[in-house]
Amino acid sequence: MLRPWKLEFKIDKKLSKAVYLQIADTIISDIQSGRLKSGDALPGGRILASMLGINRNTVVEAYQVLINEEWVISKERKGIFVSEKLPPLEIRSKNNQSEAQKNSHSADPFLINFDDGHPDSKIAPITQLARAYRQIFDRKAKWQMMGYTDVHGDVEFRKAISQMLNHQRGMDTNENEISITRGSQMAMFLTAKSLLKPGDYVVVENPGYKPAWKAIEHTGAQLLPISVDHEGLIIENLIQLLDTNKKIKAIYVTPHRQYPTTVTLSLARRLKLIEISNTYGITIIEDDYDNEFHFGYRPILPLSSFAELQNYVYIGTMSKVVAPALRIGYLATKNLSLLDKIGALRKIIDVQGDVIMEQAVLQLIKEGAVKKHIKKATIHYRNKRDFVHELLKEHLNDWADFILPEGGLAFWIVPKVKLNWDTVTGLLLINKVNIIHPEHYSFNATVNGFRLSYGSLSEEHLEQSIKVIGEILSHQQ
Repeated sequence: MLRPWKLEFKIDKKLSKAVYLQIADTIISDIQSGRLKSGDALPGGRILASMLGINRNTVVEAYQVLINEEWVISKERKGIFVSEKLPPLEIRSKNNQSEAQKNSHSADPFLINFDDGHPDSKIAPITQLARAYRQIFDRKAKWQMMGYTDVHGDVEFRKAISQMLNHQRGMDTNENEISITRGSQMAMFLTAKSLLKPGDYVVVENPGYKPAWKAIEHTGAQLLPISVDHEGLIIENLIQLLDTNKKIKAIYVTPHRQYPTTVTLSLARRLKLIEISNTYGITIIEDDYDNEFHFGYRPILPLSSFAELQNYVYIGTMSKVVAPALRIGYLATKNLSLLDKIGALRKIIDVQGDVIMEQAVLQLIKEGAVKKHIKKATIHYRNKRDFVHELLKEHLNDWADFILPEGGLAFWIVPKVKLNWDTVTGLLLINKVNIIHPEHYSFNATVNGFRLSYGSLSEEHLEQSIKVIGEILSHQQ
């Protein structure tokens, strides 16, 4: 089979990015630019490895990334081809979570409480953080940090966040496009208040993240819920809304791992969503609440990493990475006018963030402690995820459907029949197990599934509670 396309690419081993990711990203760029079109064949693994002078397994890994992210497909006995499902998208050149839901039962010391996906505080780098915090006060210029600084946060810390977004998430940002906040919920609130006004409409996923919905509704804007399936937000439903509603100002999405269902927005839908955003001038508010903990080849790159996306606000958090109690979130946007409004509003409610803590976290980043912790934590959570998966297969396989998530700190469990959740949650509480009621995710209380988080619970509690959940579900079906 003829493969006329040639990879114009040289490996740079000095880059921190792995070679297989360099190859994958180069191919993605060629697809986006139109050099590679739907149906085009890629060189075989051995041929490409020979062209680049590398091991064939490295090419296999690169192709696996492209298959996982749906840029290409593998046809048995034929080879690797650019996906034919790519929707048409005009490529425009440019110049280039979460607050925890609280439950009144959590004070019970004997209660096994499934939160919405908290990390394990026992493995947090608290000692290193405390040491860095103390060292900040020993610096000669410590008194200069005690006064007011930039409303958007310490400039060096913003540079570090920008570098992280650019190198690890494929974005194109600088420190002047970043604002540091006290947690991702504050970032969401500031964005909503600065972007929206009464009479605006905002599309949200259903089921979805209600604290973000509340921030939107506080502005006087109205929510337009759209259902989610195994590929994420259903774009056809969005198109129908656009035909009947001309006041849609923003779309709030969690495309990497949809909250609460954990599904990833498919590539075709991501590209179509970008096209819709550009065509209608709609701002995409992207909440990437747990990007770091991914167990596959790499996390799916954010919508905000696509150069053609014109209007976006990207929201992230350091809370899951460094320590659950650390309230450091951030937002990034190319809309500097919007960022000015966010800064002005921030001054009213909070003149500046915790500059000392920002400096301490910055020190951990520069020392490599954050990177080391993420690597350690990812292994920890992957093992715990696999442990939970085996428990679910043992105790829930006959009563509920679930899939093995590629990342994050939770499973989405869907019983095989419609249940009375008031009854189920009540029976669980009697047995000292607390799950978040599905109504907390739903716009209209019709969701028949629940989020089973595992990050903060011990293996003993997970084993004990999942057995109880299985027994109660079995008696309701």
